[in-house]
Amino acid sequence: MTPDEYVEAVLDLVERIPPGRVMSYGAVADALAERSGRASARLVGSIMARHGGAVPWHRVVNSAGRLPPGHEREARARLRAEGCPLRPSGVDMAAAWSPEEGM
Repeated sequence: MTPDEYVEAVLDLVERIPPGRVMSYGAVADALAERSGRASARLVGSIMARHGGAVPWHRVVNSAGRLPPGHEREARARLRAEGCPLRPSGVDMAAAWSPEEGM
């Protein structure tokens, strides 16, 4: 998979995260690792920062459920509107994502 194809694969996967649910950067990387040969949460974060504006970027959080840096207020508002389970520090990861669900 070329770097451009990987970017497209990340964005496609993020586009398929159901409303009210989230995935961590690492879970996105892991989901694509076998076919891409890449498994870097940091690379996914970089792709989201550079190219994620056209996809539901607010549905990708860190493994502790913290919202995208610099965009916490908007991400929280979008996730709340979708019915995502939230905590004061971010997303309730145990309730907000099940990898088997719809992916």
